[in-house]
Amino acid sequence: MVRRAFGIFLVLAFTWGLQAAGGVLGVFQENCISCHGKDGKVKGKVNLLEIGSLEELKAQPKLLESIVEAIDFEEMPPEDEPQLKPEARKKFLGDLEDLLHQSVAGKKEYLQSPIRRMNRFQYNNAVTDLFGLKCNVFTLPERMMREHKGYFKPETGKMADRVTVGSRPLGKSQMIEPRLAGVAAFPQDLRAEHGYDNQADHLSLSPLLMESFLKLGQSIVESKDFGPRRVGIWKEFFLLPPKETNPEALVRPRLEKFLTKAFRRPVTSELLDRYAGYVVGQMKKGLDYTQAMKMISSAVISSPKFLYLYDGASEGSRKVDGYDLASRLSFFLWGSLPDEELLALAKSGELMREDVLSGQVTRMLKDRKVKRFCDSFPSQWLQLERIISSVPDLKKFPKFYFSRYRDSMHMMLEPLLLFETVLIENQSITQLIDSDFTYRSGHLEESYGELGEVAKKKRGGVGVLSFDRVPVTDRRTGGVITNAAVMTMTSGPERTQPITRGAWIAGVIFNNPPEPPPADVPPLGEEPKDGEEHLTLRERLAMHRERADCRGCHEQIDPLGFALENYDAVGQWREKYENGRKVDMEGVLFRKHTFSNVVEFKDAVLAEKDRFTRGLAGHLLAFSLGRELGVTDGMALDKISEVTAKDGYRIQTLLREIVTSEPFLSKMNPKRK
Repeated sequence: MVRRAFGIFLVLAFTWGLQAAGGVLGVFQENCISCHGKDGKVKGKVNLLEIGSLEELKAQPKLLESIVEAIDFEEMPPEDEPQLKPEARKKFLGDLEDLLHQSVAGKKEYLQSPIRRMNRFQYNNAVTDLFGLKCNVFTLPERMMREHKGYFKPETGKMADRVTVGSRPLGKSQMIEPRLAGVAAFPQDLRAEHGYDNQADHLSLSPLLMESFLKLGQSIVESKDFGPRRVGIWKEFFLLPPKETNPEALVRPRLEKFLTKAFRRPVTSELLDRYAGYVVGQMKKGLDYTQAMKMISSAVISSPKFLYLYDGASEGSRKVDGYDLASRLSFFLWGSLPDEELLALAKSGELMREDVLSGQVTRMLKDRKVKRFCDSFPSQWLQLERIISSVPDLKKFPKFYFSRYRDSMHMMLEPLLLFETVLIENQSITQLIDSDFTYRSGHLEESYGELGEVAKKKRGGVGVLSFDRVPVTDRRTGGVITNAAVMTMTSGPERTQPITRGAWIAGVIFNNPPEPPPADVPPLGEEPKDGEEHLTLRERLAMHRERADCRGCHEQIDPLGFALENYDAVGQWREKYENGRKVDMEGVLFRKHTFSNVVEFKDAVLAEKDRFTRGLAGHLLAFSLGRELGVTDGMALDKISEVTAKDGYRIQTLLREIVTSEPFLSKMNPKRK
């Protein structure tokens, strides 16, 4: 995602409206320089008097992009200033977009995806696939939903009406799953502030961590479970055929296939000789074949060629090769190594053909390994890890807690199951905003109160949970925006937090996160101060945000957050506050869509579904490339969104367009000085 560095300061220039003549520079000259250049006054560290021509402006694409975003999202001018006429705003936005396209057209220089190691989730998957393990390498708490009874069958194109799942907050009992005994995971990789846990700038490899990988590799092959019962390639790789008289002859061909898969491309003869020579040397010292192959396997899964994801050493910008593409594709959709089919297509060059690549996306989306994408992307996109630390006040919300467990374990599964269904059934991504179905457990139905879709349903247990697919008849529920998990994790222990909710919608739904608040702004207290007991939360916050440097962001996020104010701190519906005042949630989205209830708010968001599509495309592209997005990526996002919209906003079309986009097929390595 791209942070707006200078958006606010420039849009202030348009509070007096556009002049009929003068163009872009004329507007700057007549309306902007009073704050940005005149008499040495420079706000936002930008002096517009220094911009003497359109060419100079086009030479600053980041600045142009920030202006476009601020105008497009109608964040400025402030509400208490004269507004731009719709026709004038539309024309000026079009002029700015044309300049931005001219600025980046033909450059094709995308940001670099720096060399990075696999994160913990990817490492587990890669080792599992390399050895054909019939278990996990180690426990992965970051997998927030555990599959039971094999409900996930993407090859059918249909999600089951009843699914049986487990949840991370259930604790130790849910961690009991087939895994290699004696293998301890390295620390979990946290989600980057600007994105996901696979972002390159957060995945370094320190000497201490490198030593941990060496020990980890040894512990894997030395596990008592690492044998013929759990290792799928045991017979073809670790076991000698009966009556084999020349075991040394098997080492090289077996290693060549193994190393090609581990390193995601053919190995050189020199490298193969080095690995094979080590195995043969150990056997000549008296080590048996199986043990020698275990030792070399340990070295392989600790090698930088296995651990690191990188785009090669060539300088400058160019197309990825077939092997780069196979690796990008597999780590995006499967979180793991390319399989033999992808590597074969990479070798032949066929994978670079658009029709072949599109066909591989279809194949991969029907493979059960796509569950790893569902285990990784949606929970991070929705920031659901925040529900784990949510602690609604026990006295105020006693029903949130039952037995020893919390509602959160049921809440978090609903949006994840919705995402999986939309993916498997190739539905429109608008279902994520306002779905006509959902998945509910018995207890979750009770938790929703009057918003529950099925009355008097069995509550269900606290171990393995059964969720049923139910139609959504009340549009106050359905989708991810009004999901109980989101409502709870964006609230404090005792009250809702509209600013937090608004920032979540701005960042997650529209991929347009607000800037962090100034460090010297104190938070609003959980309880009203003396004399404020009669005020609504909106009135209290209005008093809190009188600072001029706070107003711009609040005008952006407050309407988004207050739109959800009818949901209390645990997601239950309410019409009034505890003091008897009616909940005031009315607002205007992007200065043009008025709403007086949450259903109208959803309609407003759906009216901006192209913004949502582009925002989600940005999230997916950043996740797929392991980096933040730059200005040049914007044109690709426009095309991805346009094609997706034409195909009914189907999610698999969106994913296919990501994979066939220019940024996904390109790589950039800076020139050495």
